[in-house]
Amino acid sequence: MIEAVIWDFGGVLTSSPFEAFARFEAERGLPVDIIRRTNAANHLENAWAKFERAEVDIEAFDQLFAAESLALGAEVRGKDVLPLLFGDLRPEMVEALKRVKTKFRTGCITNNLPANAIGSAGGRTLYIAEVMALFDHVIESAKIGLRKPDPRIYRMMVEALGVDPNACVYLDDLGVNLKPAREMGMTTIKVASAAQAITELEAATGLPLR
Repeated sequence: MIEAVIWDFGGVLTSSPFEAFARFEAERGLPVDIIRRTNAANHLENAWAKFERAEVDIEAFDQLFAAESLALGAEVRGKDVLPLLFGDLRPEMVEALKRVKTKFRTGCITNNLPANAIGSAGGRTLYIAEVMALFDHVIESAKIGLRKPDPRIYRMMVEALGVDPNACVYLDDLGVNLKPAREMGMTTIKVASAAQAITELEAATGLPLR
């Protein structure tokens, strides 16, 4: 029996930043997927990982990311990547979350950036806050110094929600982040699109979500 549904934020409740990465690369004549490849290389200890754990400031991140991307074929400044991260909220996923909340406990585990990392966040804060209020518990990597796929972050969530991992569904758009949840016993859903994710979540929970 499912008791809790745990969500990633970016790429799940919002559209994927990968689309913005691809546009940025095409506009500047950069190698295809240079940003994603830089993020994936040494993914536990690279510039991105350190920034999401708040171990480096924005200046250090900018320089580290530039060096790492250059080693893979083309320099991309870290500061140029940050504005590409903001996807748009997927209203159908937010609706699914609201319906899930009526029956199950809800949590959000997000690899995010220090609060002052992007000065131009602007008006996003309010509507993101409205969605965040739907969760019983939120864990943010930059606040606790841990990030997915560290197994400890998933254990912290199930303890906070007071549930067994075997009674949880976890949604993420990255396979590397789903693996530890699956190994703990969670039912996992890799989010490729809102429609696909909602169909799989309906099957897992038995709830109509649209």
